[in-house]
Amino acid sequence: MTDDDSSQSRPGLFERIGRALFGGRPDRGELLEGFREAHQQNVVDGETLEMVEGVFRILDTTAREVMVPRSKMVVLHRDDTVQMMLDKVIESAHSRFPVIGDDRDEVIGILLAKDLLPYLREESQNFSLRDVLREVTFVPESKRLNAMLQDFRRKRNHMAIVVDEYSGVAGLVTIEDVIEEIVGEIEDEHDADEDELIELLQEGRHQVDAFTTIDEFNEYFATELDNSEFETIGGMVAQAFGRVPAVGEQISLHGFEFRVLEADQRRIGTLAVSTIA
Repeated sequence: MTDDDSSQSRPGLFERIGRALFGGRPDRGELLEGFREAHQQNVVDGETLEMVEGVFRILDTTAREVMVPRSKMVVLHRDDTVQMMLDKVIESAHSRFPVIGDDRDEVIGILLAKDLLPYLREESQNFSLRDVLREVTFVPESKRLNAMLQDFRRKRNHMAIVVDEYSGVAGLVTIEDVIEEIVGEIEDEHDADEDELIELLQEGRHQVDAFTTIDEFNEYFATELDNSEFETIGGMVAQAFGRVPAVGEQISLHGFEFRVLEADQRRIGTLAVSTIA
């Protein structure tokens, strides 16, 4: 068989893509091979190929693999005042918040930050959480992202709470988390560098990852906190409380006020740190 005969007997690029797409049960491997060959032939660009690969990737990716873990969730409490909620909204710069009851496994709804705006012009006592609370969607850790994307579109919501096999809260997933698996990281002007442990919010106030070491904290703030007993700033704060504090609790230490932004029953996640005048 000559090379010409071999090339003629082998299906063409678009014929193979079409057959994989429309010729019965699609063959994922053949589809990807076709798109990669199309990229090599400059028929599709690199970004298109990456998106195609991302589409296939979400077929095998579960909610657990992309969720924001429970320890990193910023939540509101049903007994929070409007001002307390606004403080958390401003400090976190998030747009959607799970609202919890007596513990972090009791998620009673989702609150959109924009739904608090009308109450900036009214007295706080006019606020009714029931009036603004949105329905919460729960999904198992094993749920595939392609199914989640369909649910997000059908139900027109943007956030789901991920639960483990014991119905405990494991984390949360947003529609942005799913889309990023396809198109890559989406960042806006409010996104902090993931590697940045200490972020300036405004003059005199910072957001600090609780895993920041005492040495890193000292270097940033030009302090001399003792690092002989604790390795991280979260460990120091938890020791001062005598327990793992809940979200919203605060304490004054060494010329700083530490307010818990994120935490679970085992550890502190993020702190708001303000200098005491």
